[in-house]
Amino acid sequence: MATTESTGELDISHEDLERIWEDKPGLLGFLSTIDHKRIGMRYIYTAFAFFFAGGLIALTMRAQLTSPNSHVVSPETYNGLFTMHGTMMIFLFNTPVLAGFGNYLLPLMLGTRDMAFPRLNAFSYWIFLFSGVFMMLSFLVGRPPDGGWFAYVPLTDKAYSSAINMDFWGLGVVFVGISTTVGAINFIVTTFKLRAPGMSVNRMPIFVWSILSMAFMVIFAVPAVTLAAGLVELDRLFHTAFFVPALGGNTLLYQHLFWFWGHPEVYILFVPATGMVSMMIPVFSRRALAGYIWVATALVAIAFISFGVWVHHMFATGLPIQAMAFFSAVSMIIAIPSGVQFFAWIATTWKGKVRFSTPMLFCIGFLLIFLLGGITGVMVSILPWDWQVHDSYFVVAHFHYVLNGAVVFPIFGAIYYWMPKMTGRMLNERLGKVSFWTMFVGFNLAFFPMHILGILGMPRRVYTYNSGLGWDGLNLVVSIGSLLFALGTGLTLWNWVASRRRGAEAGPDPWEGDSLEWSISSPPPDWNFTAIPIVDSRHPLWEPGELAYATSGEDTVTRTLGTEGALLHETPVTTGLDARPHDVLRIPHPTYLPFVVGVGLFVLMLGLLVDAVVIGIVGIVCATVGLLWWTWRTEGELV
Repeated sequence: MATTESTGELDISHEDLERIWEDKPGLLGFLSTIDHKRIGMRYIYTAFAFFFAGGLIALTMRAQLTSPNSHVVSPETYNGLFTMHGTMMIFLFNTPVLAGFGNYLLPLMLGTRDMAFPRLNAFSYWIFLFSGVFMMLSFLVGRPPDGGWFAYVPLTDKAYSSAINMDFWGLGVVFVGISTTVGAINFIVTTFKLRAPGMSVNRMPIFVWSILSMAFMVIFAVPAVTLAAGLVELDRLFHTAFFVPALGGNTLLYQHLFWFWGHPEVYILFVPATGMVSMMIPVFSRRALAGYIWVATALVAIAFISFGVWVHHMFATGLPIQAMAFFSAVSMIIAIPSGVQFFAWIATTWKGKVRFSTPMLFCIGFLLIFLLGGITGVMVSILPWDWQVHDSYFVVAHFHYVLNGAVVFPIFGAIYYWMPKMTGRMLNERLGKVSFWTMFVGFNLAFFPMHILGILGMPRRVYTYNSGLGWDGLNLVVSIGSLLFALGTGLTLWNWVASRRRGAEAGPDPWEGDSLEWSISSPPPDWNFTAIPIVDSRHPLWEPGELAYATSGEDTVTRTLGTEGALLHETPVTTGLDARPHDVLRIPHPTYLPFVVGVGLFVLMLGLLVDAVVIGIVGIVCATVGLLWWTWRTEGELV
């Protein structure tokens, strides 16, 4: 007998809705899905595959540096490991995993049935995957990128790096930049146009604010690094001279382009991580977030100010002192909105009834690590201090406290918090707490001594060092801490694997959360909401009474609010500020076209890499045909 879901106007069978919304089974469904939840999960899984691969690379590097004059790996191998570790963690883990959580959670938090551009969403994932696979192929052919994850010219010009190593990096970064940029467009349009009725901008969850701020930063920052990598490849493959001074180019231009992305990138990662924390702390403190308006304003302020700090990476390049003084001041000012959030989190817990569940422990760990990372960030924004510690292990310590501690800890907290929603199974709390403490102790053992090593003069990016410099014991401690941190991350991986089979059933709302994703089953149905919820506060699930749902109206716009919208594969479009229904979005059916276009671009990358015109033309034709067909086929059955 068919089960039904009551909506107050119709009884719709789940079987009918599943038949309308489900993907094809097996490989065909895998390649054609445009469901934001499946795409979000794929982002998360793929990014974590790169995370653990990058972690193994880091452990190999630490094995080399554990003692003086080691010969675990050769200098050439170390350069490749160093380059790929940074590239994988920045380009293939941190940004994509946050995009994965955004993909999965944004429509659920906004009360809609999918993203604004579902096919573009799938395309973004396939480009990310193929870019990562492309860069990993460099290991198979024995030519991993070896010019540093920053790829400074002229060291990465053909004159000094004649093999294809850095071509893997340049082409891969160009195409992963395309993925990130089109994903950001999707986040922006979804946030402004697909919110549930009543969810005005001052009622959006803070995580939505953080993803929106991140998306705007991506739109302005990522094209700079995409351009930088593209110009490097033009110099390398087609003998242009953008960065060749003898022919009128400028090597410093590359650093400006790279760091115009590079420092906003820190906040592109940090802002969504703080958004996660701002969602978790209120739930485990059992009270609303203190200073909601201030926190949302701080996120937007960080997005703006972050574009005025890139030159503090270039204080040693000989730029005019007046210009550097400006960027030094802005680099200190950006600590203010970050501090606003910090005090809001403290105020939220101050009179709350705090539950020290695993997600909350990761949030507390984040607060302590972020505090130290923020302090050292202000330190390196001061010109004399930056000149003293420039290119030393002090800088390595600082950015790991920011990019690892202040981003990875919220991500792991989010795993324990939202994975029950995604899988329907709870992770083991005891094992989660062991994982947290192992990671927290290991992290600080690994990275705090690096501050001291930097002050003692140990330069970054070195393959080995001599004994008697005072670095031996500290490097041993760093390596032990790195191994401990890796063990902690492995415990969470095991916890996730075990929970998929033996974890307790989560139910719709295991944490007694306040936002809309907790109002539906775990895992959510393919269509998210049979009827669109009506929002009248910032914490709709903490209000007295049951959550209200819309019913289908008589006109085209309001009809899609209720169960008819789910049956018609539609979702309502609402106004930008006050979220009033004014149009209808026809959600497309599953399609192979994003995958086809992604394959075409992947083949084009291979053609450019090996200088094979025929292969490149095949890739261009494949991508072009896919795009034209995509443009022509706007709706209908699977194609």
